[in-house]
Amino acid sequence: MESDAGFPVIERAYSEDPTGLSVGLANISAVVPDIEANKDKILRAARIFKEKRVNLAVFPEFCLSGYFWEDEEACRAYMRQAATEKHVEWLERELQPLLDDQFIGIVLNNLSGGPGGKFYNRTFILGKDDEYLSDQETYDKVFLPGIEKTYTETGRDDRLVFDDPRGCLGFTSCYDCLFNELLREYRVKDDVDAIVEVASWRASATRDYPGLNVRTDHYYGDLWEAVLPAAAATNQAWVIACNAVGRHGITGATFWGGSGIWAPSGLELIRASHVDEELIVVHNLDIKGARRDEHESFDYAIDFKEIYRPLQDSRAFARKT
Repeated sequence: MESDAGFPVIERAYSEDPTGLSVGLANISAVVPDIEANKDKILRAARIFKEKRVNLAVFPEFCLSGYFWEDEEACRAYMRQAATEKHVEWLERELQPLLDDQFIGIVLNNLSGGPGGKFYNRTFILGKDDEYLSDQETYDKVFLPGIEKTYTETGRDDRLVFDDPRGCLGFTSCYDCLFNELLREYRVKDDVDAIVEVASWRASATRDYPGLNVRTDHYYGDLWEAVLPAAAATNQAWVIACNAVGRHGITGATFWGGSGIWAPSGLELIRASHVDEELIVVHNLDIKGARRDEHESFDYAIDFKEIYRPLQDSRAFARKT
């Protein structure tokens, strides 16, 4: 581990094949309320990823604004100032010039203007072109938990697929990854090789089963540890997940961190701290090759299609009769 520009950096290599995909994960916290501090943090991390010869950098959900809080008037006013539309000049002046033929994209999540005074929770890939905020190039979070329903509107049937010769990627945001129907759509209909999950996934919640002497006060964190490997294994796809870490500056809520990469087998390859900010760099991931190897034993998509048929004019499935 080394420290660079205020961030510990953990760097690993999946293989020696330089044609693989090199990924950077920013296991960082957002400062609330301080948009400029978050800009500085994102820029510093992006520069490190470029120096480390990363191809694709991934940042957490709400990385520019930080998460919501209960005071609607104050929160809405702040989030309006944080909306992506107000920071296009910064994106294109500061971040976009870092991109080149090797550093091809930066995955960011932020709020964007939506209907009825609400926002969309929007994930986009900042690339070298000018279309990165078009509807075809963005993903609006579909499933909204708790307080997010107050401030954001669902993307309903939205999806985003990024097709690179080294691997085809589908995108989800936080709570989305608990809905296997969405993941199955990506795998079976879009044939993605990897799910990229961006999150502000909290740590603390209590579940208590006293009769069996089982209790946890970080149930949400436990869920993160259980769901992501299961999503990888049951969909036979990579999961590349980037989560926020640290405490919310107003509510004090803690975020679980634990950004990491899970192979199509479901095995964890690397995972970041649950407490501290860290940058994770993994070089030369063989995204497509690992999936081919898994299919030599089983091919979940083929086996699924033997039992289920697609419904006409739909991405849904029904059992064959």
